[in-house]
Amino acid sequence: MFLNALLLTASLSAVDHLPPLNVWQGQSERLLQPTNPLATQFERSGGKESPNYHDTMEYLDKLVEANSKQFKIESIGTSDAGRPIKMLIASETGQIDNNKATILLQAGIHSGEIDGKDATFMLLRDIAQGQRNDILKRVNLLFIPILNVDGHENASRFNRINQRGPEVMGFRTNGRNLNLNRDYTKLETPGVQAVMRVINQYQPDMYVDMHVTDGADYQYDITYGSTPSFASESPKIAQFIAEKINPVIDAKLSRFGHIPGPLVFVMNKREMSEGLAGWVATPRYSNGWGDITNLPTILLENHSLKPYKQRVLGTYVFLDGVIDAVSNNLSKLRRTVKIEKDFMPRELVVARSYSKVPVNIDFLGIEYEKYFSELSAQQEVRYTGKAKTYKGLPVFWRKEVVEKVKVPAAYYLPKAWSNIAAKLQQHGIKLERAYGVVNNLKAIMVTDHTFASTPFESRLQVSGQFEYSNAAKVDLSMYYKISTAQPNGKLAVHLLQPEAEDSFFKWGFFNSIFQRTEYSENYALLPFSEKMLANDPALKRAFDEKLDSDSEFKNSAQKRLAWLYSKTPFYDGGYLNYPVLIEYE
Repeated sequence: MFLNALLLTASLSAVDHLPPLNVWQGQSERLLQPTNPLATQFERSGGKESPNYHDTMEYLDKLVEANSKQFKIESIGTSDAGRPIKMLIASETGQIDNNKATILLQAGIHSGEIDGKDATFMLLRDIAQGQRNDILKRVNLLFIPILNVDGHENASRFNRINQRGPEVMGFRTNGRNLNLNRDYTKLETPGVQAVMRVINQYQPDMYVDMHVTDGADYQYDITYGSTPSFASESPKIAQFIAEKINPVIDAKLSRFGHIPGPLVFVMNKREMSEGLAGWVATPRYSNGWGDITNLPTILLENHSLKPYKQRVLGTYVFLDGVIDAVSNNLSKLRRTVKIEKDFMPRELVVARSYSKVPVNIDFLGIEYEKYFSELSAQQEVRYTGKAKTYKGLPVFWRKEVVEKVKVPAAYYLPKAWSNIAAKLQQHGIKLERAYGVVNNLKAIMVTDHTFASTPFESRLQVSGQFEYSNAAKVDLSMYYKISTAQPNGKLAVHLLQPEAEDSFFKWGFFNSIFQRTEYSENYALLPFSEKMLANDPALKRAFDEKLDSDSEFKNSAQKRLAWLYSKTPFYDGGYLNYPVLIEYE
């Protein structure tokens, strides 16, 4: 059987099963320099290959050798398997000039989607050899060629069934099967922890995360997006990107023969008329995290069905457009970011859903025909390769507000939860020493909760219902104070407010509160309860009313005793008690 599998694999092409292609030619092909002494493996292979980790690191060294005055390499972390995660720093004088824009370019967070590595290598080669002297006169570049280095080396011709090249590509998740682009709140992967250190140290003006999309066939080869202003917690930044950055990128891509498009997804891949989903990222994703932290962030999603050469060249042009737009608008961008950092709204949206009311766009799609598949036993589609414009296609944006929370003045985290404190600090959130005895804080009790049926990203997530009450007097000497009046205050709310979609609570970091750790024996509980009910008429009435109104309670000794125990002073006070306290103005 193993031999048959090998023979089958050898006979299969990695792309013959994909939809037909139109021949592409663009002005960006002039960027290729396959005979250059510093030609990339991508160029030397005719746009088909991407180097492995070893060769990638060697090429980084060659770039620094070619331009040691402006380039240097920094190790920003180590993968689970022990591979260094490296970043190239490019600046005009060899030192970051804060009067210029600093742009963080990140490739290979999903290592099969590696276009950004090869495109940025070409760009850096052109800088190193003096062909693009203009770039470092305007910006500083921070470039992470492979963030998920272990996934990059889990390479195969068959890692992504709906992607055209490179011929051998890495894997989506890391060596522990964790998806780094789901890790921006929980910070459990060395790669994203490294990104946090880079962002905290260098404070980039723009963050570009480079991917390749899945999904339907369409004409656009370069799609990208950021959180739209109507669903953003940094709406002025979102509006600035839409008005000042995106038009520059689009114009440059179009001029070089590429078709830029919006970052949307097809609702039903077998019926285009049902419309598109306008996705809005939560903070677990790079672009969602960027929106919450006032960091201008663009998510690039090249079209997986377009040839690798076309996608990489389009990425080069896209990056050139980003550099132009950011450098030409830097002072305005920084003023906009400062406004957002200085402003904290009274309420924050912590959960959204898709709107039922669409907006309509003309979408440059690909014609398809329907057929009945004997394999799936349903109607399927096959793309013809012919361009088709879908007029007035509805886009349903994920902008509907499901839940808002009032923004508190501060959160108080018990020092015993040092793991949470460490993650907050990794995020760049400041913790202060708390002191005094206070009685003005709010406590949160979990009144109902549901665990997910299976783990997600190695964690058992939980959703809950909550009841807020006045906390008893609290000695704050054993607490950290997390004020929301800080640049990352909005992020603090999303991490510590248990209702938020990507809170530490929902990711399961507080699951120990669902464990009962002290119990009662009936021989002790029953006589104590008799005296307790006799001395407290209101409690006795509540017990009797529950007997009359709840037949399940009346007929269950276990439920009766559990209720009585919960009313005693012996009850486990930590059970279902969310340990973070809240201070409102």
